[in-house]
Amino acid sequence: MAKNWRTTDGDMLDDICQRHYGSAGLNQSLAAVLEANPGLADLGPVCPAGVEIVLPDWVYEPEVKETFQLWE
Repeated sequence: MAKNWRTTDGDMLDDICQRHYGSAGLNQSLAAVLEANPGLADLGPVCPAGVEIVLPDWVYEPEVKETFQLWE
């Protein structure tokens, strides 16, 4: 279930995402939060106090890379 987060003066979005989702997949969680909050990126890297941010349901899924052997 999505959660709302009200910023305090000086909060940074990457810090909020790391506290809520953890450090794994930080870039992906940032992208999910920015997608769920149109216009949030326009505020810049440091959020002013009182901004309501929706933290959507998001689970880190590591990228699976296909591997192959050159010789058998």
